[in-house]
Amino acid sequence: MKLRSLMPELEGATEWLNGQVNKTDLVGEKPTLIHFWSISCHLCKEAMPDVNEFRDKYKDQLNVMSVHMPRSEKDLDLEEIKKVAAEHDITQPTFVDSEHKLTDAFENQYVPSYYVFDAEGQLRHFQAGGGGMKMLTKRVNRVLGIKE
Repeated sequence: MKLRSLMPELEGATEWLNGQVNKTDLVGEKPTLIHFWSISCHLCKEAMPDVNEFRDKYKDQLNVMSVHMPRSEKDLDLEEIKKVAAEHDITQPTFVDSEHKLTDAFENQYVPSYYVFDAEGQLRHFQAGGGGMKMLTKRVNRVLGIKE
């Protein structure tokens, strides 16, 4: 997905955890962070506290949602996805993408990965892999108009 691309429609979920949202809910008022993760991804689990901190710190200024992207057959177990989400305090809406419909729409290949969209729904930052929270913080602050 190229920078300035518009957010794809959020269609094709196998299931939603913590409530369902659609593109209309996310575009218009505030920027959005969409976070891809997988239950088999060690780096994803390590990054969860940082993602949760973002969600809580910016809750009034930033939409946050997660996408569970399976990487193997074992990642399709819905009960395990729910269990891991609960263990890691994932309370934001989570799109369970067992058929890779949203993954394909985003052309996403990595977990963890982070997509930051501005309030108009344009992609402003993409980042993949562990660490890098400083850069993500910088980019989120930029779309929020927060001076560092």
